[in-house]
Amino acid sequence: MDSLDLQVLQQARQWKLEGHPVWLVTVIETWGSAPRPPGALLAMRGDGLVVGSVSGGCVEDDLIDRVRKGERVGKPSLITYGVSKEEAARFGLPCGGNLRLVQEPLHDTGWVDAVLERTARHEIVARVVSLETGEVRLEPGSRGEAFAFDGHSMRALFGPRWRLLIIGAGQLSRAVAQMALMLDFEVICCDPREEYHLTWDVPGTTFSKAMPDDLVQELHLDPHSAVVAVTHDPKLDDLVLLEALKSPTFYVGALGSRGNTAKRKERLKLFDLSDTEIDRLHGPIGLDLGGKTPAEIAVSIMAEIISVRSGTALLQKKEGSSVPTCSLVAP
Repeated sequence: MDSLDLQVLQQARQWKLEGHPVWLVTVIETWGSAPRPPGALLAMRGDGLVVGSVSGGCVEDDLIDRVRKGERVGKPSLITYGVSKEEAARFGLPCGGNLRLVQEPLHDTGWVDAVLERTARHEIVARVVSLETGEVRLEPGSRGEAFAFDGHSMRALFGPRWRLLIIGAGQLSRAVAQMALMLDFEVICCDPREEYHLTWDVPGTTFSKAMPDDLVQELHLDPHSAVVAVTHDPKLDDLVLLEALKSPTFYVGALGSRGNTAKRKERLKLFDLSDTEIDRLHGPIGLDLGGKTPAEIAVSIMAEIISVRSGTALLQKKEGSSVPTCSLVAP
């Protein structure tokens, strides 16, 4: 459910509307050390232009060469790479890896429109394709589902983008926002203070002047969402934490020392939060990378968010930090 696949669908749709022939290529099975997992998606235009990826590059080159030489499949077709060690080496599949793909023509963009609309509403959508007929149907997907192929049909999942809500519009917030954009997060910054929101200038982000707790309720945060509070103003940071810690968001962090984090937790206990909810707070925010500048601290914050999302242990934390038990976040 990588949101980059949604970008592939958007580009494929645009090409089709412009009158180009378009094919979608999906990884359905891998063996050995294939570089892209099942479900990875690529779109290819009739002149060989591609977006997305199914390998390290050599397989894409071969697919482009095929279509430029006139190979135009009219229904879903299976393609296998890396059957022999020589071919695996040729296509950049290390250790004898193998890669099996489905290439299909994009005849109709209606289902693409539906996927983009539903994922924009933060729904998870499963696209089921019959290899025999090419028929496409959309079904509700669920968190934790994986790409599936049974020899007759494939079921690919598309989900909402990862979303980051930043409370505070200072210099650190700008650095965090820019890095989050590069990591393909949808970024929303919230700061009701006029002296801050007038200077927010990060293209590609959404800015809100609402009170943070009101915005959290409006956004309906889900397990694809993360929240970082970095205003240094308890009146604003604590407001958002009261709501965010009760939500299913996968990460909630707040800027501050270990001492300030302990005091913040004591304040939160005065409200309707359980100990379990309060213990979800990450503080001091970020991994302990020794950084001092806003950009270096932003790296540590995004590194922690990626680590939590991936379900990996938070080893680079100072002793005494508030570190929730890290569990795998469903893609």
